[in-house]
Amino acid sequence: MPHVMVTAGALDVAVELHGPRDGQPAVLLHGFPDDVRTWDGVVPPLAAAGFRVVVPYLRGYGPTRYRDPATLRSGQQAALGADLLALMDALGIGRALLAGYDWGGRAACIVAALWPDRVRGLVSATGYNIQDIGGSIRPAAPERELSYWYQWYLHTERGVAGLETGRAAFCRLLWRLWSPTYPLTEAEYALTAASFDNPDFVATVVHSYRHRHRAAPGDPALEDIEARLARRPRIAVPTIVLHGAEDGVDPPANSEGCALHFTGPFRREVVAGVGHFMPREAPQPWVASLQELSVR
Repeated sequence: MPHVMVTAGALDVAVELHGPRDGQPAVLLHGFPDDVRTWDGVVPPLAAAGFRVVVPYLRGYGPTRYRDPATLRSGQQAALGADLLALMDALGIGRALLAGYDWGGRAACIVAALWPDRVRGLVSATGYNIQDIGGSIRPAAPERELSYWYQWYLHTERGVAGLETGRAAFCRLLWRLWSPTYPLTEAEYALTAASFDNPDFVATVVHSYRHRHRAAPGDPALEDIEARLARRPRIAVPTIVLHGAEDGVDPPANSEGCALHFTGPFRREVVAGVGHFMPREAPQPWVASLQELSVR
């Protein structure tokens, strides 16, 4: 699909745009390890319904590039939120519907929490995605720690080398583990795996998983945002949480109590037969949720 390049904050962001320019904006944000192709089943019905659909490649993915070679290749949560806000500013979007999962869900939750006047409604996979970095020292149950093996692996130089030299195979394994019921074809995977060839993919991913566990410093320019996120701000905008029943890394039990983090209109839906890569596995709940929020 064709994309445009948008200068926004620290990045030149590759963005796919769909639907009428004067339509209600809906920004769709992919996760790790994925790219904009995850939304291919969601975009057409939204565009046909008159939405202005904005689908960016996140930092470190596809054609998106850092503008300054000196900028820290940071994957920290504050960077993702700042990128989204800067993109909305660059596109002249005052207020939008936001939808995302994994890294993209984190960016959407951050903007909804810290800049609620910019968000009409939020669709967030797996719940409240703002990280509790201060509490990351507390261990989880062994079974949950096991599912995060890739994060611990990337804390080592061996892991960095493994991702660098075998990024397509590494990420393909995560897809198989996290969405075990999805009949992914190699042709479909290849369309997205090309985005992992971005020259900053490895550095951005490694920093993301080290920073969230306090094993790497953040970008000094983002300290104010991180300080605000450390207070675990609640989200007041209308929100729908979607959670795949077969998610192999973040099972539905993890979002059962997430309503405590939301103070506005809220509902949670567990989607049967769906794993972690929800938008491509089950587009319809995303379409329906965004349409529902658009009329609130």
